[in-house]
Amino acid sequence: MSGIINGLVNQVLGAPPWLVYLIVGAVVFAEDALFVGFVLPGETLAIVGGVTASVGHTSLAGVLVVVIVAAVVGDSVGFEIGRMFGPRILGMKMLKRRRQKLESAQDFLRRRGGSAVFLGRWTAFFRAVMPALAGLSGMKYRVFLPWNAAGGIAWGATAVTAGYLAGESYHRVEKWLGRGAAAIVGLVVVVALVVWAIRRHRAQPAE
Repeated sequence: MSGIINGLVNQVLGAPPWLVYLIVGAVVFAEDALFVGFVLPGETLAIVGGVTASVGHTSLAGVLVVVIVAAVVGDSVGFEIGRMFGPRILGMKMLKRRRQKLESAQDFLRRRGGSAVFLGRWTAFFRAVMPALAGLSGMKYRVFLPWNAAGGIAWGATAVTAGYLAGESYHRVEKWLGRGAAAIVGLVVVVALVVWAIRRHRAQPAE
């Protein structure tokens, strides 16, 4: 895997900046809209984009904008695909082999609602299927969009900035993001529960 990533970085660094933006944006978009995340995670390309900015090949601001916009738009397209094609999505061959994970994602969406869209962005499988499952579930787009935008901004900024700060040590960052995703999600859940508890307490009438 390390050799594959090394080759990918070398190829990307050898491309003109405009093509780097195009490649990074296209893969991040396709991961969410077309399930390409099962083959090449957009997270890897987001990190690589940050690496190219760290060596001066691209602009950090440019990579951030490309990754965040591609993530949000890709999720929106995935949402519409799920809404329009419904059960056909669940019948895809690539998903049949991942039935247990798919059921876990559906259960997570039922329990968490819109917040599952945000939290799902931090794991590769959920990131690839959650937008379509949200559309399939009948969730309103006005509910989906804010969580989608928040997730895209947070995830995109984290991945690109981590790649930028790590530079040539991006391998360690990629492993950290993969293993640390559960910790990040857990922290977000704890904060959300604390906020919910405080609001509930305040909403209760004084005795």
